[in-house]
Amino acid sequence: MDKPRLQGIFTPNLVPLDQAAEINESELRRYVDWLIERGVHGLYPNGSTGEFTRFTVDERRRIVAIIADQVQGRVPILAGAAEANVRETLSACEYYHSLGVRAVAIVAPFYYKLSPASVYAYFREIGRNTPVDVTLYNIPMFASPIDVPTVQRLSEECEKIVAIKDSSGDIPHMIRMIQAVRPNRPDFSFLTGWDAALMPMLLVGSDGGTNASSGVVPEITRKLYDLTLSGQLEEARKVQYDLVTLFDAMIYSAEFPDGFRAAVELRGFSMGTGRQPLSSDQKTDLATLSRTLQCQLSEHGFSDQPVGGCPPGANNAVDDREVQHIVQNVVAELKRRGLL
Repeated sequence: MDKPRLQGIFTPNLVPLDQAAEINESELRRYVDWLIERGVHGLYPNGSTGEFTRFTVDERRRIVAIIADQVQGRVPILAGAAEANVRETLSACEYYHSLGVRAVAIVAPFYYKLSPASVYAYFREIGRNTPVDVTLYNIPMFASPIDVPTVQRLSEECEKIVAIKDSSGDIPHMIRMIQAVRPNRPDFSFLTGWDAALMPMLLVGSDGGTNASSGVVPEITRKLYDLTLSGQLEEARKVQYDLVTLFDAMIYSAEFPDGFRAAVELRGFSMGTGRQPLSSDQKTDLATLSRTLQCQLSEHGFSDQPVGGCPPGANNAVDDREVQHIVQNVVAELKRRGLL
């Protein structure tokens, strides 16, 4: 039986830690239930937001095992399976397959800057030997980029490679990938990892996203997805603007993903202190960010205002220019191609 294509919002979930900086299993299970209850389509453990490089191999496996046990098939799981080399990555693929995950996500080789030919060879080796479906993960700011010809070639040669998650935020790049791959692989999925461009990415043909904001405000992210797919674009645009405000505050005001951890705390979870040590200045900045986020979340009814309230207009100080520019470019591209 053919498996359904990857579609919707897959939350790259954070991992709560206890006072000893160990995995807080009970809080992780509670967090998983909360995300599912609020409408996310799937979960994505061991991604960048989940700080996979800061956990050991055994810890990464335990995180997925806990989540798979808690999910019990309610939503599909896209498990991050990137390890240091092909052998270890395939071992992770085999283990996650035994847990029943829908697919794994594998970032292109990092640390060493590789040529497109080497990136192709790496994924081809995995695609020919994996027991579980594979999602390519393009995040050029951290790893060797995956170019369009490589995606096209892998999609045609490896049946087990079924999707790509692209975190570049580059809309023309997404369009080029869809144009190159979809005619021969209509089952192939395209997911965006850049929250600020979720709506325009959906408009040009993406199937969904792996969006860090959905781990904080799953209700808003799911609403944006539903509104866009149903063609309610004016309302969707307003939601996208709100999401950009939250996203910018979380990603630009603190070391990633500490801003997201602070925001999840405000939603009622004990996330603990991350494993990356912080300077005293960073801790002060994070406290300021928490207050800003609490004001923003209170506007949507997700938390109470902080003690002392929020300054007038604090929740409305949104610079819409970035999203307006993106939407205008997408609409112009769609019109040029005769799709609007």
